[in-house]
Amino acid sequence: MATIQIDKLLETVVKERVSDLHITAGQPPVVRLGGRMVRLETKELDAEDCTALMKSITPERNQQELQEVGGTDFGFAFGDKARFRVAVFKQRGMIGMVLRRIPTDFLTFEQLGLPPVIEELIQRPRGLFLVTGPTGSGKTTSLASMLNWMNHNLDHHIITLEDPIEYYHDHNKSTFNQREIGVDVPTFPEALRRALRMDPDVILVGEMRDLETISAAITAAETGHVVFGTLHTTGAQGTVDRIIDVFPTNQQEQIRTQLSTAIIGILSQALLPRIPKGLVAAYELLVVTPAIANLIREGKTFRINSSIQTGRKFGMQLLDDALYNLWKDGLCEEKDVMYKSNNPGELKVRIERAKRGMFDEEEEDDDDDDDWDDDDEYDED
Repeated sequence: MATIQIDKLLETVVKERVSDLHITAGQPPVVRLGGRMVRLETKELDAEDCTALMKSITPERNQQELQEVGGTDFGFAFGDKARFRVAVFKQRGMIGMVLRRIPTDFLTFEQLGLPPVIEELIQRPRGLFLVTGPTGSGKTTSLASMLNWMNHNLDHHIITLEDPIEYYHDHNKSTFNQREIGVDVPTFPEALRRALRMDPDVILVGEMRDLETISAAITAAETGHVVFGTLHTTGAQGTVDRIIDVFPTNQQEQIRTQLSTAIIGILSQALLPRIPKGLVAAYELLVVTPAIANLIREGKTFRINSSIQTGRKFGMQLLDDALYNLWKDGLCEEKDVMYKSNNPGELKVRIERAKRGMFDEEEEDDDDDDDWDDDDEYDED
């Protein structure tokens, strides 16, 4: 019965193009549709239902991990209809699950509304490019789009280190090797060490979550590879601070110097409900110029935001400027852009001024095209 039920639920997910399916005891299954949580009109799940649904899709290895540490993650394919990334966990002694649908189609930079200078940045011969933002902000989709662009335009050897593998890349102009943490290789630091001996041009580090991984990624970027990484930080300035703070105080000066030479750019993103339906992304982009490298080296990261503001000619933009444009262009509600803002107070003043017809000088010719068709979709990670 559970198998039929999970199949039915997954059919709904695929048909309605929802991003996540939540299974937890005490309520019906819930889906996230256009950023909002919606309950399905079906029976309330009890503890047995949740366990049966979990067992119908969870590999033995992961069921064992669930028993030992109270949680596990894995990826699985629902026939040829969709792929899912699954998080299984215990809550109040019962089983809970969240299934995130991974879209199978790669979106173009234009469809995602990515800043145009990205294409130039990812063609650098070496360096660290970070994509940051909270869970559910579309990081995975943006990175998949960049790697897919490289795959069709550059003859590279691309290694991805992921937990779990999300988008599958076929070999095109580039050669792809995708290694899953816990399946193909035990840990991110170990995977990175091995990757350097595999003649890579590009390495994607799925998550830079500890000192060892961050350190190895910076070293790889310094030694002539392009390294893509993700962090759950908001804003470029916060990302630089977070990386440096991971290290002990006596190493921070050295890391600042290393980071200032290794880093190419930081794309920080947020995903918002779009009017009338769907999702749209807002991006902050820091392009590391010699002046910004100096700020990083000298520990003056508090000046990064004003440098982004004055660095528009390099393709840079602040998240709040992108959010403001989404509101001004009628793509997002005011409450949604305020919710995602890094400086809600300032943004509120700016919106109020605009409502009274008082625009900033540079806005008259500043129409950012940050949208895509309703048929396209954005993976919320």
